[in-house]
Amino acid sequence: MSQSNYSNRPGSGIKWGWPSVHPEGRKFVLIAAFLCLVFALMAWETLAWPMAGVTLWVAAFFRDPQRVTPTDPALVIAPADGLITQIADVLPPPEIAGEGGLGHDPVTRVSIFMSVFDVHINRTPIAGVVRQLVYIPGKFVNADLDKASEDNERQHFVVERADGVRIGFTQIAGLIARRIMPFVSVGTAVGIGERVGLIRFGSRVDVFLPAGTVPSVLLGQRTLAGETIIARLGDTAERDGVGQ
Repeated sequence: MSQSNYSNRPGSGIKWGWPSVHPEGRKFVLIAAFLCLVFALMAWETLAWPMAGVTLWVAAFFRDPQRVTPTDPALVIAPADGLITQIADVLPPPEIAGEGGLGHDPVTRVSIFMSVFDVHINRTPIAGVVRQLVYIPGKFVNADLDKASEDNERQHFVVERADGVRIGFTQIAGLIARRIMPFVSVGTAVGIGERVGLIRFGSRVDVFLPAGTVPSVLLGQRTLAGETIIARLGDTAERDGVGQ
């Protein structure tokens, strides 16, 4: 995926464009479009029109918009589009705890719930090297429930910066999502906001912030993967907001 450089300095503008469809989703778009064409050729309008809507929805689900990611190394960027539904102090997941992982001390978990209408391409919250990639098979209960982080199918990532700071995040499958797909492997060097995987059809992503870092986001806030700043490492300032 090509990259462009942007800044907040005055200069030339950019133009809006349609987001591309991720290669992983193109086969589903083609299948839906083919069925729509078959129904239309057979004059089954009661099926053709709904199938046209399904085709558009599938294309929208697998959309892969370009994002402008801040490059400040102190920032932790949202790995997923969605809604902040939980912020809690928890122990690291046992699969990525201990030496070489997130340690044994409590961390702050920020949970981002993705509906079927959100972009489902996930991105790394920091730049570094993928040190752990752990897949856990499991159930498919509602990803918005707290127990989903322990019961559901999930994929853990641990990314380590050059200075040794590690951030963990977890893709969690949900009621509808039945396929977690990583784009990286252990040892892969990733840039901040780089695409690292997707979850098909609704799910959740948990981010584990190190002790001493307070989230910059609020419960109920919406995030954009690769753009929304969810924390600044070492920042301990608490924040409040208002829904309106």
